[in-house]
Amino acid sequence: MTGPGQRFDGGPDAGLLSPVRVGTPVEEAVGEHAWLRAMLEAEAALARAQARLGTVPEKAAEVITRVAAAGRFDVRALAVAARETANPVVGLVRALTGAVAAEDAEAAEYVHRGSTSQDVLDTGAMLVCRRALDLVHGDLVRTAGTLAALADEHRDTAMAGRTLALHAVPTTFGLKAAGWRCLALDAAARIESANRALPVSLGGAAGTLAGYVQYAEDVDPEAYPERLVAAYAAETGLARPVLPWHALRTPVADVAAALAFTAGALGKFAVDVQVLARTEIAEAAEPDAAGRGASSAMPHKRNPVLSTLIRSASLQVPSMAGALTQCLVAEDERSAGVWHAEWLLLRECLRLSGGAAHTAAELAAGLTARPERMRQNLDLTSSQIVTERLAAALAPHLGRTRSKELLTAASITADREGRPLAEVLRGLPEVTAHLTGEPLTRLLDPTTYTGAARGLVARALATAEAEPEEL
Repeated sequence: MTGPGQRFDGGPDAGLLSPVRVGTPVEEAVGEHAWLRAMLEAEAALARAQARLGTVPEKAAEVITRVAAAGRFDVRALAVAARETANPVVGLVRALTGAVAAEDAEAAEYVHRGSTSQDVLDTGAMLVCRRALDLVHGDLVRTAGTLAALADEHRDTAMAGRTLALHAVPTTFGLKAAGWRCLALDAAARIESANRALPVSLGGAAGTLAGYVQYAEDVDPEAYPERLVAAYAAETGLARPVLPWHALRTPVADVAAALAFTAGALGKFAVDVQVLARTEIAEAAEPDAAGRGASSAMPHKRNPVLSTLIRSASLQVPSMAGALTQCLVAEDERSAGVWHAEWLLLRECLRLSGGAAHTAAELAAGLTARPERMRQNLDLTSSQIVTERLAAALAPHLGRTRSKELLTAASITADREGRPLAEVLRGLPEVTAHLTGEPLTRLLDPTTYTGAARGLVARALATAEAEPEEL
């Protein structure tokens, strides 16, 4: 039990206020232990890269790699120590050096040799991004695959198309699902592109690699930096940048842009599901699970929680991604504050987008379409949803302007008098002079006015099916 004034001990971020990413794979992939592990991997990879070029003893690189992989470091202690240095790498290097020295004093001399904090943290960040983006991409492809099946199954399932919240003209549920799939694949393509470009960071104190060259003996100072960057990229599996990017923050901005698009694309899927799941619409339903969607006050409610979680992420990530883009405005060769502002924003973008993608895959897999409700809703306006079609059919006889005026007046009369549109039209000589009987009945059937929806679905599925393999 708790009471007023009771204090709680500080602890790790358990995700109490961010349920969209709680328990999802991305949460572990971008957690603080994951960042620490990635920075240790960056340190070890640097030692191995230098050993490849003969500027660090191979034995020292082996010891550094082994101690770094063991990962016996106190995250909280490193975090507290970072308050004195404005970044966690200084304390980490000190702790790693001590741990290596306990095993091999000579090897400890080669920890972080010629390097700087930003090289380690930025390279670690790219390793974290790679693992998180792999997860996001996988979930997006799974979501797209499920939505493809949904689009194929319902390519002829007519439903009301809605514009500005009101019935517009008929569409199909298959076309709507195909649109969601296209967005998921667009997001997957952007995530994959950003992932392929993630670079190592190697610049030294001010982006000249001078420290790396200075510590190396008997090397060509012109050729060595390029060889070291190549070796470091090979050890980490990351890309080779054209230039050191301490103050050229394109890699982070690119990841931010891909994540912002992903969150927005999934948000579109989520908000459509929320609309379709409304009680008075009920054209789709989220997957059912024991206890999911329960209300604390109303026993009858089953809230659309999956789409709600996705939408919450879609509203947060773009603003954080915008802040990361602002970090392109970094002064000098290293920024005082801009670089530091990126870390938490980047982690939040990764885990919110990752949580949303994982949730979207679950939502798509269990989404239930209700064609019978779609048909009932199509009939709500007694064929007014096809007035565009009727106006087009009458235009050759009455002219486009008069046809539209006639259908507008007929719709108003139908609404005011509570009569079906067909009944009103059959009482208008201007209509019956040209449209009567079966032709008029056919034109009034909304299920036969879905335009090119079927072909559009086929086209979307044909072009999209190959894309995951091509990414």
